Amino acid sequence: MDATDDARRIAAGPSPGQLVGGRLDDGSAAPSAPQGPGPGAPRGEPPFDPLRLCIIATVALLGWLAGPVALVVFAGLGFAGYWKARRRGLKRSQCFLRDTRLVLAYLAVLLAAGLYGTYLVAGRLLGV
Repeated sequence: MDATDDARRIAAGPSPGQLVGGRLDDGSAAPSAPQGPGPGAPRGEPPFDPLRLCIIATVALLGWLAGPVALVVFAGLGFAGYWKARRRGLKRSQCFLRDTRLVLAYLAVLLAAGLYGTYLVAGRLLGV
């Protein structure tokens, strides 16, 4: 099979707009490419996608590159998001700390540490 055959095969299938939740508009099951589960994966269950680990690594990279400024930005965004959610009624979070008051306190400490670190780095760069 060459690229032309693949293009014709794909073009002959349903358009993405016709697919809704793996089914065609008429309710019949949509054809799918055969994907066997990887070794050790149970049948019928999709393999684990470690997207969160990629996100965590990216945030760590940004933190490493930008230093305490990144901590200020991420802690500030998190604090603002949790503050807004708490005002709208969120009392328990999926965060490890669970109680949104504890999460807000944790993010406030991180924000203060980031601001202090930024102050120290700026002082070192400016020779103050």
